[in-house]
Amino acid sequence: MSIRIGIVGISGFGGGEALRLIAGHPSFELVYAAGEGSAGSKLIDHFPGLPEPLAELVIETWSPETLPAIDLLFASLPTGTSAEALARVPNHVKIVDIGGDHRYADGWAYGLADVWPELIRGQSRVANPGCFPAASQLALAPLLANNLIEPANIVIDAKTGISGAGRGGGGGFAYAASNENLVPYGLLQHVHMPEMVTTIERLSGGPATGLVFTPHLVPMTRGILVTLYCRGTTTTHACLDAARSYYAQSTFVRVTDNPPQTKWASGSNLAFVSYAADPARNLVIALGVVDNLGKGAAGQAVQNANLMCGLSETDGLQSMPIWP
Repeated sequence: MSIRIGIVGISGFGGGEALRLIAGHPSFELVYAAGEGSAGSKLIDHFPGLPEPLAELVIETWSPETLPAIDLLFASLPTGTSAEALARVPNHVKIVDIGGDHRYADGWAYGLADVWPELIRGQSRVANPGCFPAASQLALAPLLANNLIEPANIVIDAKTGISGAGRGGGGGFAYAASNENLVPYGLLQHVHMPEMVTTIERLSGGPATGLVFTPHLVPMTRGILVTLYCRGTTTTHACLDAARSYYAQSTFVRVTDNPPQTKWASGSNLAFVSYAADPARNLVIALGVVDNLGKGAAGQAVQNANLMCGLSETDGLQSMPIWP
């Protein structure tokens, strides 16, 4: 079976990672690539290692009205730029929006595939979670679902690699500005806050008041590590047991006794979670690691597309992480 695929925003980091995964997918055939500044060039001009015939595919100017016959479209566009155009894509074309315009929007399923796969299967419109929410929510889900922590007053301290800003991230993410530097940003108003609040409340049934989220840019290319401070009188053993039970059927979420490292997930769709708790202090620490371009973007997008198309969710996603 060949499922005809298109990618919008293909020359960006998220679109390029989707291309890499689709190039090795057993059922997906890339037949349409679109961009803005890259339109008119061939894929090989941007990705010299591509095999034939993908290498000769010409990047087109993005326009919903000129889409060829495709089955599914990956949209990897900056937040705020995709909603109007994607509304004009024909209904018979499935869409995975890797950007942020449709998370918890009406008519779109929220694509947290390792937590709610049944909400994604057979859907035609799926919104990928953000990269920080992917790491944070996967670490929190077993604790919230089992009432091991309070949903309120969670503090999230996050570190991300530079590629999370995308290819058009701006001068502040250039090598000279980022190397040997550690930068907090988005204080108290990061775009991912509403998404995480909604997910916490859906998982717990309680209010996620008092959520604090502070991301930091670190001088590495890929990876996200989140450290979450929660209130609860449970034990480390109980947290680990709850997570192992919760993710018993998940191929991609790994529960570890030791704190995870970003290298463990690099280049993969894996997520690693771990926990430490001190009931005497009413404290639970949850840790989550993902590759921001993998589980945090294109990897999860392919996993969602697999579910939408009735395939095994692991198709095209079983390669090992890159090490070192």
